[in-house]
Amino acid sequence: MLLVHPVHEVLQQIPLLVGSVVLGSATGNPLWTVAAVALMVAFGLARWFTTSYRIEPGEVQLRTGVLQRKTLSVPRNRIRSVSTDARLLHRLLGLTVLQISTGQEAKGDTKFALDAVEAGEVPRLRAILLADAVPVADDAPPGQELARWQPSWLRYSPLSWTGLAMIITAVGVLYQAGIGVALDNSQLARSGLDVAQRLGVAVTVAVVVVALVTLSVVLSVLQSLIAYANLVLRRDADVLHLRHGLLRVREHTYDMRRLRGGTLREPLLVRMFGGARLDAVMTGVGGEGQASLLLPPCPADTARDVLTDLIEQPDAVAGPLRSHGPAAVRRRWTRALAVPVLAVPVLLVVGVPAWVWIGWAVATAGAIAVAADRARALGHRVDEGWLVARAGSLERRRDCLDTAGIIGWTVRQTLLQRRAGVATLIAATAAGQKHYRVIDVPADQAWSIAASATPWLAGSAWSEGLARPDLR
Repeated sequence: MLLVHPVHEVLQQIPLLVGSVVLGSATGNPLWTVAAVALMVAFGLARWFTTSYRIEPGEVQLRTGVLQRKTLSVPRNRIRSVSTDARLLHRLLGLTVLQISTGQEAKGDTKFALDAVEAGEVPRLRAILLADAVPVADDAPPGQELARWQPSWLRYSPLSWTGLAMIITAVGVLYQAGIGVALDNSQLARSGLDVAQRLGVAVTVAVVVVALVTLSVVLSVLQSLIAYANLVLRRDADVLHLRHGLLRVREHTYDMRRLRGGTLREPLLVRMFGGARLDAVMTGVGGEGQASLLLPPCPADTARDVLTDLIEQPDAVAGPLRSHGPAAVRRRWTRALAVPVLAVPVLLVVGVPAWVWIGWAVATAGAIAVAADRARALGHRVDEGWLVARAGSLERRRDCLDTAGIIGWTVRQTLLQRRAGVATLIAATAAGQKHYRVIDVPADQAWSIAASATPWLAGSAWSEGLARPDLR
């Protein structure tokens, strides 16, 4: 900690460091920079003297603060998962950051993180914190390895927007730092304009697009390689353990008894190449982002096999689904073709050139393909204690939810849904993203679907048709 915290403090305060350099240059006194660095290092060193933690029978306490003392207390029976995060500097020093999650979103000072503990202490701390969930005996069975990262998974990396987002972010940061002003009317900018004029607009645009696509692909592959290389997902008794990362190694340990299902995510491009991503639906673990991820984009068969091993319901993972009827299909087509159809009279009145009509034809063909795909994907299934819902095209997802974890139902109708005779059925749960939707089911079947999934609703007046809920 005496090395990690000062280094991280300097990195986090780069804007202040840059300001001290500018101030030192303006005043001709470089001591401003030295003083700023010394202050940051001293603040980082002080964290070691002011940080401590203790594990008691009923709670875990973390005391921090240099200028303002703070004690964070977490009841042990509220601990849902334990994860570790070891950056490159931590790994070189044999350290890691151990984080405790209670299922509530925690940021900044509210996050329970022990930075840094010896890597050799992690198994003992994990066993203590998760108590009866983690096997601690030396002769414990080795468990089952569910999945291991393969280099071939990298082929799915360029099919996301990650690389392009990184480029846009970098450009924004550079402009905020004043690079744009420095390049304005510079020799480099004038040379670029001269080259563009010689090549012509079409060639210049093509070169820029090819360069952006190439850079985006490279960045996406590198990001995926660094984040998910060496991934291993294994199950040991009632524990699910995930480890991944090339330079920055992360480990997550989940209590399997809190697993309520899983979600197969299939973005359009990833699905076209036979891929899918797997997220856990687990009590106390968020349903979006890295917190719930079990497998990054990988072969769809691998994701389905892992989910089947976890929930032991092959029909829920890959079985056929029940259609939502012609009204739901019509809504898919109506919503996709409304804009292209309404655009026709406007284009006729304005009198646009031929190339605009070519663009309209391409956009209409794309809308038709998306509508057909969304209509084909829509469906649900309720059997053997599981609710399955599938929907989407550009971002298709199949949610497999254990009905024992459902704590409430909502039937919602918009004005257009009322006219079409359909409704959206929402299952509320304490796991994952907290609510899972079955979109555009026939309105007269919504409560019967809910009753078939949860026996505690089957005896209610609404489900038996003795009274009709107010659908909003």
